[in-house]
Amino acid sequence: MPPTRSNLSSPSNLVVMESLLNTKWVSTAASIWIQCTSGASYTFGIYSSVLKSSQSYDQSTLDTVSVFKDIGANVGVLSGLLYSTVTTSNRRSGVNSRPWVVHVAGAIQCFFGYFLMWASVVGLISRPPVPLMCLFMLVAAHAQTFFNTANVGFLGLSGAILIQVYNALCQGDPTTFILILAIVPTLVSLTLMPCVKIYKTTTFDDKNHLNAFSAIALIVAAYLMLAIILENIFSFPVWGRTITFVILLVLLASPVGIAAKALKEEKDPLERYHQIPGEPDQTTVGSSSGVDLFRDDEDDEKDMNLFQAMVTVNFWLLFIAMICGMGSGLATINNISQIGESLGYSTMERSSLVALWSIWNFLGRFGGGFISDIFLHKGWARPLFIVITLATLTFGHLIVASGFPGNLYIGSIVVGICYGSQWSLMPVITSEIFGVRHMGTIFNAVAIASPVGSYVFSVRIIGYLYDKVAEGEGNSCYGTKCFMLSFIIMASVAFFGFLVALALFFRTRCFYRQLVVRRLRRLSIS
Repeated sequence: MPPTRSNLSSPSNLVVMESLLNTKWVSTAASIWIQCTSGASYTFGIYSSVLKSSQSYDQSTLDTVSVFKDIGANVGVLSGLLYSTVTTSNRRSGVNSRPWVVHVAGAIQCFFGYFLMWASVVGLISRPPVPLMCLFMLVAAHAQTFFNTANVGFLGLSGAILIQVYNALCQGDPTTFILILAIVPTLVSLTLMPCVKIYKTTTFDDKNHLNAFSAIALIVAAYLMLAIILENIFSFPVWGRTITFVILLVLLASPVGIAAKALKEEKDPLERYHQIPGEPDQTTVGSSSGVDLFRDDEDDEKDMNLFQAMVTVNFWLLFIAMICGMGSGLATINNISQIGESLGYSTMERSSLVALWSIWNFLGRFGGGFISDIFLHKGWARPLFIVITLATLTFGHLIVASGFPGNLYIGSIVVGICYGSQWSLMPVITSEIFGVRHMGTIFNAVAIASPVGSYVFSVRIIGYLYDKVAEGEGNSCYGTKCFMLSFIIMASVAFFGFLVALALFFRTRCFYRQLVVRRLRRLSIS
């Protein structure tokens, strides 16, 4: 007998439907979609030129504004505190946490930050003084830390995805794109936040489904790369860009299929209410006493708080290496539009460079941790890969400095992959060297190196040297003279970072050998 309207709306069916929606797989899909639009800070190169011209900024002033973007996007202390407060209070009440407060806080900042920037550019409000514009940018970018804290997903790809939105809706109109950045991430977050919930348990059987989400991310990255290359070769008309965007939306909808498959393979959601009293939950990793099988007393002795970590040489070696690596990487993406303009790249080519850099950043994040894990189990200390990325970054900056035809395509690949790799390596190295108990605090302290480096390289080096040679209306500069010296200096700094990271590698080799032995021992026990 086919289901009737009354059957579908019966209390039992509604309970089943609610149980299906309140699962970790639907929550994962919703988190991925939120993060697909949350990386607006990576699209600064799209609208930086219109921001510069409308506000009559010189390059140093524009770079100062961009540094506040980097500060907002990288300092996540407030989002972490809010998230901890919300989840702790919900845990005490015995319910699964819904971090909707974190989403709302991020959405409010995102909307007002970008909306006020857009209003300033179009003249809806009078031209704000530079400190106020810096505040607008800080608030807009700070929203990203709230979205990142409450979700996991495709952050590295989100810049390229948002640029596809730009190409489909308002290509050639970066002013409207600023308004889109105010509206789209805000609406997506507010719409999907009821589906995002924190789940306490995982199972070993989840690995295949998590790998499927990773495969989708790689497919989306490959598709975006192909679409960008073809669009540069053939100059798609409006209908072509629309079809390209629709296909992207279909790919981004595929996590629903993975979630549905995972739900089919799990037990009926209602069976959770019929568990035998006293029977241990088979989906919980750990013992019934609450002791983690994957930790031992030896690890507890290694846990440091922030102050203990900051008095070690290893902390400052890692911090200085990240200034040289992450800081110079951020300075590159902050100025890539002006670099392209000085070397004669078209508007479309500059937009493509920003999108491609986002893809390389994602692939670096994805591959850096994966490859380093493989070599870690072979006995290689993970800081070795910081050494490798900084050595490679040195050549990447020299490629950008050279100014030969097509250099920015090659340079953006090298710099983007190295920058992304460092973001995946640094948190893991932090937890391994200093322990996991205070990892969040120590990680955020090390992450400050990114905006610090961005300020030094963007404002004090790139902006200062650019303004010295710029001339004419709009304070513009054309030719290799505009950025060559700046990137030679950054290449030298990256090489210095390579030497610092090499010192960290030699200092931690014995520690990592002991770490691998402990992990193998735990695996044999489990």
